[in-house]
Amino acid sequence: MDLFDRLRAARPDDWRAYVAHPFVEGLGSGTLPAAAFQSYLVQDYLFLVQFARAYALAVYKGRTLEDMRAAHAGLKAILDVEMDLHVRLCGRWGLSPRDLERTPEARATTAYTRYVLDTGLRGDLLDLHVALAPCVVGYAEIAAALAARPGALSESNPYREWIAEYAGEPYREVAVAARATLDRLAARAMTEARFEDLASIFGQASRLEADFWSQGLEVLGG
Repeated sequence: MDLFDRLRAARPDDWRAYVAHPFVEGLGSGTLPAAAFQSYLVQDYLFLVQFARAYALAVYKGRTLEDMRAAHAGLKAILDVEMDLHVRLCGRWGLSPRDLERTPEARATTAYTRYVLDTGLRGDLLDLHVALAPCVVGYAEIAAALAARPGALSESNPYREWIAEYAGEPYREVAVAARATLDRLAARAMTEARFEDLASIFGQASRLEADFWSQGLEVLGG
Protein backbone atom coordinates (compact mmCIF):
# COMPACT_ATOMS: atom_id res chain seq x y z
CA MET A 1 0.00 0.00 0.00
CA ASP A 2 1.09 3.55 -0.63
CA LEU A 3 0.86 6.09 2.19
CA PHE A 4 -2.60 7.25 1.18
CA ASP A 5 -3.99 3.71 1.35
CA ARG A 6 -2.31 3.17 4.73
CA LEU A 7 -3.85 6.36 6.10
CA ARG A 8 -7.29 5.43 4.80
CA ALA A 9 -7.01 1.93 6.26
CA ALA A 10 -6.04 3.44 9.62
CA ARG A 11 -9.17 5.60 9.78
CA PRO A 12 -11.89 3.59 7.99
CA ASP A 13 -14.87 5.05 9.88
CA ASP A 14 -13.81 8.63 9.22
CA TRP A 15 -13.24 7.85 5.55
CA ARG A 16 -16.57 6.04 5.16
CA ALA A 17 -18.46 8.94 6.76
CA TYR A 18 -16.97 11.17 4.07
CA VAL A 19 -17.23 9.11 0.88
CA ALA A 20 -20.57 7.42 1.68
CA HIS A 21 -22.29 10.56 2.96
CA PRO A 22 -25.95 11.05 1.97
CA PHE A 23 -24.92 14.17 0.05
CA VAL A 24 -22.63 12.04 -2.13
CA GLU A 25 -25.35 9.46 -2.66
CA GLY A 26 -27.67 12.24 -3.79
CA LEU A 27 -25.14 13.44 -6.34
CA GLY A 28 -24.89 9.98 -7.86
CA SER A 29 -28.63 9.36 -8.00
CA GLY A 30 -29.50 12.89 -9.03
CA THR A 31 -31.93 13.17 -6.12
CA LEU A 32 -29.99 15.77 -4.14
CA PRO A 33 -32.20 18.86 -3.82
CA ALA A 34 -30.94 21.73 -5.97
CA ALA A 35 -30.89 24.11 -3.00
CA ALA A 36 -28.44 21.82 -1.18
CA PHE A 37 -26.11 21.62 -4.17
CA GLN A 38 -26.19 25.36 -4.76
CA SER A 39 -25.42 26.08 -1.11
CA TYR A 40 -22.58 23.55 -1.18
CA LEU A 41 -21.09 24.90 -4.42
CA VAL A 42 -20.98 28.50 -3.20
CA GLN A 43 -19.27 27.42 0.01
CA ASP A 44 -16.94 25.15 -1.95
CA TYR A 45 -15.83 28.15 -3.99
CA LEU A 46 -14.86 29.91 -0.75
CA PHE A 47 -13.27 26.68 0.42
CA LEU A 48 -11.10 26.59 -2.71
CA VAL A 49 -9.89 30.13 -2.07
CA GLN A 50 -8.47 28.96 1.24
CA PHE A 51 -7.11 25.72 -0.25
CA ALA A 52 -5.27 27.82 -2.83
CA ARG A 53 -3.63 29.59 0.11
CA ALA A 54 -2.70 26.18 1.57
CA TYR A 55 -0.98 25.20 -1.66
CA ALA A 56 0.81 28.56 -1.72
CA LEU A 57 2.01 27.71 1.80
CA ALA A 58 3.20 24.36 0.47
CA VAL A 59 5.26 26.18 -2.16
CA TYR A 60 6.82 28.30 0.59
CA LYS A 61 7.56 25.28 2.79
CA GLY A 62 9.05 23.24 -0.04
CA ARG A 63 12.63 22.21 0.52
CA THR A 64 13.32 21.36 -3.10
CA LEU A 65 12.21 22.54 -6.50
CA GLU A 66 10.34 19.26 -6.86
CA ASP A 67 8.38 20.08 -3.70
CA MET A 68 7.61 23.54 -5.01
CA ARG A 69 6.57 22.34 -8.45
CA ALA A 70 4.24 19.73 -6.94
CA ALA A 71 2.56 22.39 -4.80
CA HIS A 72 2.34 24.77 -7.74
CA ALA A 73 0.59 22.08 -9.80
CA GLY A 74 -2.03 21.73 -7.05
CA LEU A 75 -2.47 25.50 -6.88
CA LYS A 76 -2.86 25.71 -10.65
CA ALA A 77 -5.49 22.94 -10.64
CA ILE A 78 -7.56 24.94 -8.16
CA LEU A 79 -7.22 28.30 -9.87
CA ASP A 80 -7.52 27.13 -13.48
CA VAL A 81 -9.79 24.06 -13.29
CA GLU A 82 -11.88 23.69 -10.15
CA MET A 83 -12.77 27.35 -9.67
CA ASP A 84 -13.74 27.66 -13.32
CA LEU A 85 -16.23 24.83 -12.85
CA HIS A 86 -17.75 26.57 -9.84
CA VAL A 87 -18.00 29.93 -11.60
CA ARG A 88 -19.58 28.28 -14.64
CA LEU A 89 -22.20 26.38 -12.64
CA CYS A 90 -23.00 29.26 -10.31
CA GLY A 91 -23.31 31.62 -13.29
CA ARG A 92 -26.29 29.58 -14.45
CA TRP A 93 -28.06 30.64 -11.25
CA GLY A 94 -27.22 34.29 -11.83
CA LEU A 95 -24.30 34.41 -9.39
CA SER A 96 -21.19 36.28 -10.48
CA PRO A 97 -17.67 35.64 -9.10
CA ARG A 98 -18.08 38.84 -7.08
CA ASP A 99 -21.31 37.46 -5.58
CA LEU A 100 -19.44 34.30 -4.58
CA GLU A 101 -16.54 36.17 -3.03
CA ARG A 102 -18.89 38.37 -0.99
CA THR A 103 -20.74 35.41 0.51
CA PRO A 104 -19.81 34.83 4.17
CA GLU A 105 -18.02 31.60 4.97
CA ALA A 106 -20.18 29.09 6.84
CA ARG A 107 -18.83 27.49 9.99
CA ALA A 108 -17.88 24.15 8.44
CA THR A 109 -16.01 25.95 5.65
CA THR A 110 -13.98 27.93 8.14
CA ALA A 111 -13.38 24.95 10.41
CA TYR A 112 -12.03 22.71 7.67
CA THR A 113 -9.92 25.20 5.76
CA ARG A 114 -8.34 26.74 8.85
CA TYR A 115 -7.57 23.27 10.19
CA VAL A 116 -5.59 22.55 7.03
CA LEU A 117 -3.79 25.89 7.15
CA ASP A 118 -3.02 25.54 10.86
CA THR A 119 -1.71 22.02 10.29
CA GLY A 120 0.61 23.34 7.60
CA LEU A 121 1.77 26.30 9.65
CA ARG A 122 2.67 24.34 12.76
CA GLY A 123 3.85 21.19 10.99
CA ASP A 124 6.04 20.33 8.05
CA LEU A 125 5.26 19.76 4.39
CA LEU A 126 4.20 16.15 4.94
CA ASP A 127 1.69 17.19 7.62
CA LEU A 128 0.22 19.74 5.21
CA HIS A 129 -0.11 17.34 2.29
CA VAL A 130 -1.72 14.70 4.52
CA ALA A 131 -4.30 17.30 5.60
CA LEU A 132 -4.97 18.14 1.95
CA ALA A 133 -5.16 14.52 0.77
CA PRO A 134 -8.75 13.59 1.72
CA CYS A 135 -10.05 16.44 -0.41
CA VAL A 136 -7.65 16.17 -3.32
CA VAL A 137 -7.66 12.40 -3.70
CA GLY A 138 -11.09 11.83 -2.23
CA TYR A 139 -12.95 13.88 -4.82
CA ALA A 140 -11.36 11.88 -7.63
CA GLU A 141 -12.28 8.58 -5.99
CA ILE A 142 -15.82 9.69 -5.12
CA ALA A 143 -16.48 10.95 -8.64
CA ALA A 144 -15.01 7.83 -10.26
CA ALA A 145 -17.26 5.62 -8.13
CA LEU A 146 -20.31 7.75 -8.96
CA ALA A 147 -19.49 7.83 -12.68
CA ALA A 148 -19.47 4.02 -12.74
CA ARG A 149 -23.09 3.90 -11.56
CA PRO A 150 -25.76 3.39 -14.22
CA GLY A 151 -27.35 6.71 -15.14
CA ALA A 152 -25.01 8.91 -13.11
CA LEU A 153 -23.71 10.64 -16.24
CA SER A 154 -27.00 10.66 -18.11
CA GLU A 155 -28.79 13.83 -19.15
CA SER A 156 -31.36 13.20 -16.44
CA ASN A 157 -28.82 13.72 -13.64
CA PRO A 158 -28.44 17.45 -12.91
CA TYR A 159 -25.06 16.76 -11.28
CA ARG A 160 -23.49 14.94 -14.18
CA GLU A 161 -21.18 17.86 -15.01
CA TRP A 162 -19.75 17.92 -11.48
CA ILE A 163 -19.24 14.15 -11.55
CA ALA A 164 -17.66 14.21 -15.00
CA GLU A 165 -15.26 17.00 -14.03
CA TYR A 166 -13.87 15.19 -11.01
CA ALA A 167 -13.96 11.76 -12.67
CA GLY A 168 -12.18 13.04 -15.77
CA GLU A 169 -8.59 12.41 -16.71
CA PRO A 170 -7.24 15.90 -15.90
CA TYR A 171 -8.43 15.73 -12.30
CA ARG A 172 -7.48 12.06 -11.97
CA GLU A 173 -3.93 13.08 -12.83
CA VAL A 174 -4.04 15.68 -10.03
CA ALA A 175 -5.03 12.96 -7.56
CA VAL A 176 -2.36 10.54 -8.79
CA ALA A 177 0.26 13.27 -8.43
CA ALA A 178 -0.94 14.05 -4.91
CA ARG A 179 -0.51 10.42 -3.89
CA ALA A 180 2.97 10.34 -5.40
CA THR A 181 3.88 13.50 -3.49
CA LEU A 182 2.77 11.89 -0.23
CA ASP A 183 5.01 8.89 -0.87
CA ARG A 184 7.97 11.04 -1.82
CA LEU A 185 7.65 13.19 1.28
CA ALA A 186 7.12 10.13 3.49
CA ALA A 187 10.32 8.54 2.19
CA ARG A 188 12.14 11.64 3.35
CA ALA A 189 10.37 12.57 6.56
CA MET A 190 8.21 9.77 7.97
CA THR A 191 9.06 7.23 10.64
CA GLU A 192 6.73 4.49 11.81
CA ALA A 193 6.50 6.26 15.16
CA ARG A 194 5.13 9.29 13.33
CA PHE A 195 2.51 7.40 11.34
CA GLU A 196 -0.17 7.60 14.03
CA ASP A 197 0.13 11.39 14.15
CA LEU A 198 -0.31 11.53 10.38
CA ALA A 199 -3.30 9.17 10.59
CA SER A 200 -4.88 11.51 13.14
CA ILE A 201 -4.48 14.44 10.75
CA PHE A 202 -5.97 12.38 7.93
CA GLY A 203 -8.90 11.24 10.08
CA GLN A 204 -9.71 14.74 11.27
CA ALA A 205 -9.58 16.12 7.72
CA SER A 206 -11.91 13.32 6.57
CA ARG A 207 -14.38 14.11 9.37
CA LEU A 208 -14.29 17.77 8.42
CA GLU A 209 -15.02 16.76 4.82
CA ALA A 210 -18.09 14.89 6.04
CA ASP A 211 -19.14 17.98 8.00
CA PHE A 212 -18.76 20.04 4.84
CA TRP A 213 -21.20 17.75 3.00
CA SER A 214 -23.60 17.98 5.97
CA GLN A 215 -23.39 21.75 5.81
CA GLY A 216 -24.82 21.58 2.29
CA LEU A 217 -27.84 19.74 3.62
CA GLU A 218 -28.47 22.22 6.43
CA VAL A 219 -30.16 24.58 4.00
CA LEU A 220 -32.95 21.98 3.86
CA GLY A 221 -33.46 22.23 7.60
CA GLY A 222 -32.30 18.64 8.17
